[in-house]
Amino acid sequence: MRKPAPVRKGSKPVVVSERSRLQGDFRAAKDRLCTIRDLVRFAVTQFERAHLAYGHGSDNALDEAAYLVTRTLGLPVDHPDVFMDARLLGSEVEETLRVLQRRVSERIPAAYLTREAWIGAYRFYVDERVIVPRSYIGHWLQGDLAPWIEHPEAIRTAAELCTGSGCLAILLALALPSATVDAVEISAKALQVARRNVSDYALNERVRLAPGDLFAPLLNRQYELIVANPPYVTSAAMDDLPAEYRHEPQISLAGGSDGLEIVRKILAAAPEHLTPGGTLIMEIGHARSRVEAAFPRLPFTWLEIDGVDDAVLLLHRAQLARARAKR
Repeated sequence: MRKPAPVRKGSKPVVVSERSRLQGDFRAAKDRLCTIRDLVRFAVTQFERAHLAYGHGSDNALDEAAYLVTRTLGLPVDHPDVFMDARLLGSEVEETLRVLQRRVSERIPAAYLTREAWIGAYRFYVDERVIVPRSYIGHWLQGDLAPWIEHPEAIRTAAELCTGSGCLAILLALALPSATVDAVEISAKALQVARRNVSDYALNERVRLAPGDLFAPLLNRQYELIVANPPYVTSAAMDDLPAEYRHEPQISLAGGSDGLEIVRKILAAAPEHLTPGGTLIMEIGHARSRVEAAFPRLPFTWLEIDGVDDAVLLLHRAQLARARAKR
């Protein structure tokens, strides 16, 4: 889901000499740092020296540091400045430094350290069983869906493929208040996380989790809206992933040699699972040119979300069916 965002290259394991310096810095920090501002400043310095890769909730050292410090301390994410000069207990400093050191030395994504990920105003539980949620579709579902969906309250059936943590299925259910959402996931471990999130949002009656591969568990059911954020990272890009992204389930990232292996399967099977007026919305990374070249007969509409117009495509059932008939 938004996989992976632009990151700094050069993220690599900490070598022995660097590890010794890092341990010395963190030992000294435990006795000298007193406030949240101290910890954030220290974290930014350490993150910059380590050339960390970002993209799992933030895209720079300052935002990542502020997030990790405040959330480790159990503080809200939306008003960090209020607490910046608050003095901390020694145990609070020690615990926060422990988390920061793991972020640097083990290259663990921040979301796995805090066991949470945010899409807009919505929080989801995550751990290493699922990819860290990051999705343009997730942001789109929290806004005005028109003109693509004029009457969200009228939609009764929706499906999400490759649900992972269940975040998009949950956001679909919240955006479409009358809909039942079928959410499909091939990983049994990921479904355990999805069940927790669906339960946290009290949506067990409306979000139905289905184990299986893409459309297989849906049998012959049809939907007014199908949403998908499948794996779409190319094989070459997979070989070049920074260490942070290697903590994520690789099945959730790898999209084959050209990144379109799963995309092709979804486009091929979608017409059978869409109602006559149904719509497919799919996130494919920043791969618009590659997708258009691979499927020249499909008249894609590209949604502009957060100023980006090359990541999320929209197709109606009739368009998919016509393109198939022309083969």
